[in-house]
Amino acid sequence: MLNQKDILSTIEMIDQQHLDIRTITMGISLLSCCDPDPARACEKIYEKITRYAERLVKTGEDIEREFGIPIVNKRISVTPMALVAGASETEDYVPFADAMDRAARTCGVNFIGGYSALVHKGMTLADEKLIRSIPEALASTEFVCSSINVGSTRAGINMDAVALMGRVIKETASRTAEQDGLGCAKLVVFCNAVEDNPFMAGAFHGVGEAEKVINVGVSGPGVVHSALKAVRGEPFDVVAETVKKTAFRVTRMGQLVAQEASRRLNTPFGIVDLSLAPTPAIGDSVARILEEMGLEICGTHGTTAALALLNDAVKKGGVMASSSVGGLSGAFIPVSEDEGMIAAARAGTLCLDKLEAMTCVCSVGLDMIAVPGDTPAETISAIIADEAAIGMVNNKTTAVRLLPTPGKQVGDTIEMGGLLGSAPVMPVHTESSADFIARGGRIPAPLHSLKN
Repeated sequence: MLNQKDILSTIEMIDQQHLDIRTITMGISLLSCCDPDPARACEKIYEKITRYAERLVKTGEDIEREFGIPIVNKRISVTPMALVAGASETEDYVPFADAMDRAARTCGVNFIGGYSALVHKGMTLADEKLIRSIPEALASTEFVCSSINVGSTRAGINMDAVALMGRVIKETASRTAEQDGLGCAKLVVFCNAVEDNPFMAGAFHGVGEAEKVINVGVSGPGVVHSALKAVRGEPFDVVAETVKKTAFRVTRMGQLVAQEASRRLNTPFGIVDLSLAPTPAIGDSVARILEEMGLEICGTHGTTAALALLNDAVKKGGVMASSSVGGLSGAFIPVSEDEGMIAAARAGTLCLDKLEAMTCVCSVGLDMIAVPGDTPAETISAIIADEAAIGMVNNKTTAVRLLPTPGKQVGDTIEMGGLLGSAPVMPVHTESSADFIARGGRIPAPLHSLKN
């Protein structure tokens, strides 16, 4: 039973500590939209998305108003489009992105994810067509997000796809240069991508999912930061227990919203993703949580250990609160979206190598990091390969979302605005990785992938 103290505490979390439902995401299967005629397939895609999600935004707004819980985003994820478009007789996949974009605009959501391909063991003709269309697709649409899975623990790393993605990211940045490379903020490269992630840009509706489903992403860095202030100077086991209890309360709120949205939309409830997803707002930072544990500035020695504790405690608290915790669930470290990370990067304490080390213990990977615009495609591919290797060997999801904005150099700042924030351009190693990337082929799966 809820008591007055619980209610007042939750009100304080929402009112003063930036607690919110970051997103309600409806996943929609588009497999029934496959058609040899690409124009007809696009009509089916638009019709199905708008029919299933027509009440998504209104329902989210109604719940927000009635429960007093902020719901920041309403989003849609769809079946990886390479699987749908592969049935059509066409070389041009951009119209499929256009159909997704029109549907998102009609439904009123802020993003639609699933312009995606799963190529961890090899590329079909449809996969390659979609990947090569990404720069034009993201430049010509407003709401579409794209993700490519290039590796997995069971399959290894598809280095041909890794090499191709380096070139695609560079071209996407060039196509959207006037917006500081905004297209790259909507493009993520995964290893071990999950099928029920509600967060963008990596959300897609997995082939193992139901016809449609509601997934909710909850966020509360400010709540955790506030809770840790009360245990300043206490041992780490106390810190871990405090984070765990806080995550429990946040997850319970997320499950309440998810179940209510599921009921009102007559759509099965999938998962609650408890991820500490920061924003550029003061007091809503994962970096500041790590500093509250005793670090002078995020990125100094001890940062990886602090992040490991945080990520583990968040997951444990979430699992205690709900049997439906899924997605990524943990701590995100997107540089441009976290004011504490931005400050640490500007101070020079947080560098690309340290961020890579931190990704070994956090929820995703190298996220929203600005690099010089003249960074070679092979260097970007090598960064992707490093991150995919971390995910493959450690049996976890990792990802790369880099922003090589044309004309920008170390010390410059790129501006994305809104939740995407801004980021200082960070240096990369200038020594070449071109011969390494040119080898192609596949890095084999690790021995511990043989679990049968």
